[in-house]
Amino acid sequence: MSDMLYTPKSEVDARIQLFQKTLDQMGLDGALIIHHTNLFYLSGTSQSGHLFIPRAGEPVLMVRKSFERARRESPIATVLDVKSLKMIPGILKEQGFAIDTVGLELDVIPYNTWQFYGKIFQETTFTDISESLKRIRTVKSEYEIGLLQEACQVLDQVFAEVPSMLREHMTEIELASLFEAGMRRRGYGGCSKMRAFNQDFFMGNVTSGASGAAPTYFDGPVGGCGLTPANNPHGAGWKTIGRNEIVYIDYTCVINGYTADGARMFVLGDVSERLRRAHAASLEIQSALVAMIKPGTICEEVYAKSVDLAESLGLQDHFMGIGNDRVRFIGHGVGLELDEYPIFAKGVKMPLAEGMTFALEPKFVFPEGAIGIENTYVLRGDGPQGLTHAPEAIIQV
Repeated sequence: MSDMLYTPKSEVDARIQLFQKTLDQMGLDGALIIHHTNLFYLSGTSQSGHLFIPRAGEPVLMVRKSFERARRESPIATVLDVKSLKMIPGILKEQGFAIDTVGLELDVIPYNTWQFYGKIFQETTFTDISESLKRIRTVKSEYEIGLLQEACQVLDQVFAEVPSMLREHMTEIELASLFEAGMRRRGYGGCSKMRAFNQDFFMGNVTSGASGAAPTYFDGPVGGCGLTPANNPHGAGWKTIGRNEIVYIDYTCVINGYTADGARMFVLGDVSERLRRAHAASLEIQSALVAMIKPGTICEEVYAKSVDLAESLGLQDHFMGIGNDRVRFIGHGVGLELDEYPIFAKGVKMPLAEGMTFALEPKFVFPEGAIGIENTYVLRGDGPQGLTHAPEAIIQV
C-alpha cells in the first residue's frame, strides 16, 4: 500500500475549479460524476461512488464501496459512506446544494441507470456534460505529462527485451504473454480504458506475417486473429512465428492510470523489400507530421497530409489497413483513456493546443503482414516532443 501513488490535492483542486467554470457557463447547479475515469480524474479515487461538484463551493464524494479506500485515496475533504443511491438527493439537499439542473455523463450511462436517476431525482433536470469533461481532460498538466513519461519509459524498456523473447516456432500468444509480463513487473495494471462503445481490448497486439492482415471489429489499422471468436477476437493468436516474416508489436502501457502507446517491428531473419519500403514510408510520414504539428494546427489537416504522402509514395491502398477494413485516422489522444482528444481524422476541426498528448501511427497492411510505427508525444510550444524512444528500425533477431 505504501507504494501507491495518490493524486496531489493541488491537481484535484485545479481540475475541479476548471470544471466549475464550465458548470457556471452552462448554467448548471452542479454535476454528478459516476464514470470511473472521470471519477478518478476529479477525485483521485475510482472506488464505487458518486462525486457531486457544485457550480461553486466544495464537492462531496459519496461512496458505496470501499469507503475506507476512497477516504485514503482522495484529497476531497467531504467523503461520505452512502450505501443506497436513493439517499443521494436528500444528502445533497442536507449539504445545502441546489440540484434543479445537474450534469451527467450521458455518453456512458446506460439507459436503465439514467431512468433510475430520473426516479430518485424527481425535481431535477439532467444535462449531458460528457463533451465538456472530455475537452477539459485533453490538455494535460505537467504532473500528468510526468506520469505519461513514466509509462512511455516502461514501454521502451520492454521493447528492448523483445530480441531475448523472440524465437522461431513460438506462438504469438506466448510472445504476447512475455511482453505483457515485462510490463506487469514494472507496474502495468493490465487494463486499457476506451470511451468508445464495445472497443475494449486487452493490453495490445502481436501479429506475425499474414495474421497482421486478419480483419477484426477493432477500430484500428491492424487486426490479428485473436484467440477465440467469443472473447478477445483481436491481436495475438495461436499462429506460430516463422522466419523472414514481420513481427508487429503494438502495445499500450498504463502506469498509474496514464496510457503510453507505441509500435515496433521485429523479424527472425529479414523481411521483403516491399515491407522494408513501407516501413521507410511510415517513418517518412511520421517525420513530416511531426514537422507540421504546432499549437493551432487543425487535426484534419494532419490526417490529410498523411493521406497525401501515402498516395505520393504509391501506398495508398495499404495505408492504415487493407481493403474495406482501412481506418480513417492517423492518430489519437492518450491519457486516462486510449481514445481521448485530439483525433487526427477527416472532418475534425479541433485546433491543437500546448499540453495535448497523443499517438501518431502511420502503418501499412499487406497480405503478408502489417508494418509501421507508432509513438507517443506531448505538444509543446514549438511542436511535438517525443515520449517514446525505442529504436524505430526493424529489429533483426
